[in-house]
Amino acid sequence: MTIATYNVNGIRAALRKGLAEWAATVDVDILCLQETKAAPEQVELDALAAVGYTHAAWHSATSKKGYSGVLTLSKQAPDRVVEGCQLEVYDCEGRVIRTDHGDLTILNCYFPNGGQGDHRQEYKYRFLDDFLEFVLELQQTRPNLLVVGDYNIAHHEIDLHAPKRNENTTGFLPEERAWMTKWFEKTGFVDAFRYLHPEEVTYSWWSYRANARNNNKGWRIDYHSYPAALADRIVRVEHLKDALHSDHCPILIELTD
Repeated sequence: MTIATYNVNGIRAALRKGLAEWAATVDVDILCLQETKAAPEQVELDALAAVGYTHAAWHSATSKKGYSGVLTLSKQAPDRVVEGCQLEVYDCEGRVIRTDHGDLTILNCYFPNGGQGDHRQEYKYRFLDDFLEFVLELQQTRPNLLVVGDYNIAHHEIDLHAPKRNENTTGFLPEERAWMTKWFEKTGFVDAFRYLHPEEVTYSWWSYRANARNNNKGWRIDYHSYPAALADRIVRVEHLKDALHSDHCPILIELTD
């Protein structure tokens, strides 16, 4: 099975930039999109359905229109869909959608960005702690769990182009990096990309400013977290940097049965 995670920074804009045409060229069974910035009734998905993505599981923000939101597209119907993490303070922002596919459960997630001030950074910290507890509980019944999406955190210095300059920047704060370490330790997950490529320098997000993408001055903030006990199922993880519909790029993971 192949699963891609992709922060599209607005699905309507990404569709205008050729998202459906790109999707027709890649071998992806399940496409997990973040930051859709739309409600289902605002988006025409016929072009994506035409290339095989006939099933759409949405979780859109209700607290603010045109904000946040996640969408999981699949070629086969999921066995179960669950919106949110059952905490309204986060679910109103459309941050998590769960889909079950046989014994595999996928959480498609858009973690908060702390860049809008101290109150949002505190909200992010609360989300991180509460989401970790949510996942630990879910693991008790769904151990084959893949948590994908935009985590809005670069874990190690290798994961961004200018670590020293960004030590006091949200997304690379010591507390956020410590949470990432705790995340992998407590859940028993591996960072799937780092599991296969421990020393490779690559990024998944680039600022629109200062020609950052062309100069490859980016951050790796999009992840697939997968159980270490099942890590031998990870065949490959690739950053699909030729996709130019967003300030992020898609990341593909292939898992064996």
